Amino acid sequence: MLIRNKILLPFLLIFFVSSDKIKIDGNKKLNVLFIIADDLNCDIGPYGNDDVYTPNLDKLARNGVVFGNAHVQYPLCGPSRASLMTGLYPDQTNSKELRLFLRQTVPDVVTIGQRFIQESYNSVRVGKIYHYHNPRDIGTSGHDDHFTWDQTVNPYGRDKVEEYMLHKVKDQFDGATLSWLEADGQDNEQTDGIGADETIKFLEKYSKNGENFFLAFGLYRPHIPFVAPKKYFDMYETENMSLPSNGEDFIEGLSPPAVKSLRARYEQIGLDNETIKTVKEAYYATTSFVDAQIGRVLKKLKETGLDKNTIIIFTSDHGYHLGEKGHWQKQTLYDRATKVPLIFSGPGILKGKTVNDQPVELVDLYKTIMDLTGISVPSFVQGTSLKGALIGDQNVQRESALSELRLYVKGNLAQGYAIKTKRYRLIRWYYKQNNYYELYDHKHDSDEIKNVFNNDDYSTIADSLITILNSRIKEARIRPDGIGRQIKNAKPNFEPKRINSTKKSKY
Repeated sequence: MLIRNKILLPFLLIFFVSSDKIKIDGNKKLNVLFIIADDLNCDIGPYGNDDVYTPNLDKLARNGVVFGNAHVQYPLCGPSRASLMTGLYPDQTNSKELRLFLRQTVPDVVTIGQRFIQESYNSVRVGKIYHYHNPRDIGTSGHDDHFTWDQTVNPYGRDKVEEYMLHKVKDQFDGATLSWLEADGQDNEQTDGIGADETIKFLEKYSKNGENFFLAFGLYRPHIPFVAPKKYFDMYETENMSLPSNGEDFIEGLSPPAVKSLRARYEQIGLDNETIKTVKEAYYATTSFVDAQIGRVLKKLKETGLDKNTIIIFTSDHGYHLGEKGHWQKQTLYDRATKVPLIFSGPGILKGKTVNDQPVELVDLYKTIMDLTGISVPSFVQGTSLKGALIGDQNVQRESALSELRLYVKGNLAQGYAIKTKRYRLIRWYYKQNNYYELYDHKHDSDEIKNVFNNDDYSTIADSLITILNSRIKEARIRPDGIGRQIKNAKPNFEPKRINSTKKSKY
């Protein structure tokens, strides 16, 4: 174990919705508490990592349903969040970049929050739900969609003020630079601690006035910079951090787009062992800090009695590499980048259940939330409701989870898609008029190290998965009824050019 001390902590995305018709102050509607973390992978207790201290998420999992094979549709903040909030695939939102406002590409769409407003709920955002440049946009509305909310709060803490104190792997700091800080002060001086305070205030308010709510609490951590009060760093021993493979053997023989996805940032390649362990410790410490803030919110929910009429959903906007395959952060089509925590809890939802193998997508959240709360779903919404698995023994009605990613390799566009089934991951990159495939068998290779696509023993399953992938891509590109306008090639908002190092990546 890496833990030295113990403190209550929670950190992911949570939705509270009660499927029972429980009456509180004469109001029979169910509420929703939606909690989403930023850049949180599955290195937490509910997913079997006992070295990371997340007691509040552990408790949430014991009281609800954990999906062990949940995946985002785009492993990058902006596109992923636009997708889950609209119930649409990125090929339907036409949002595949940062710095895009939702209405630039789907101006008429009705988001989850809007649908609740139509049903006379309060729709409230605290922190980050849509894209923000993190940490640059902390304290602002970032690229929020103000049509989704009745009210918003943009917390701003000492982690933002003290950016000058950060330790980092390169001198020129930007929003993707590996960086960390053992901070002085208390939890509620940090941005996410302030966000928890504000969320608690809303819970107190609604417990008194009896109004219904869709309350979205979006944390900015554990996204870099990895900042948390020192007590969370004290839970871990740097020297006990495991060292991942440098990935140099793995990238031999990979396609140019696959290599680019793993080697895009030169300053993160070939870090020394001490730095790797320090960065991992900082990520885990920040994860524990996030868990603690979620725990504070869940404690207030119970104290007010709102837990009897509220469904909780907890997730993250995408996964996160911690040096595996020699890569840090997101933007790959491997499990570490697409797989996310997904936990439901609340009235009517089974306790202590884990759906281990069946693939689900975050695009499923819209239908699930509406199904649990008894609200009709707009015709354009994609995905499938998970309600049957949450309240009974029904299987999830899908055979694969679809993800996509696009990037440029030496000026040439590469389009990637991947599916994850119960057992396999198939990746396809289309680049310079050629298809490049990777196939991983999770029964024998859960770390996705051995590409067996060209192995004769897998030829039949490879052909079958290619057929499924092609069908999924085709379906994800269909124009849904009722979506309204779809605007292609929208330009990201202007951003002043950063002054970067002159050293370039060879990829």
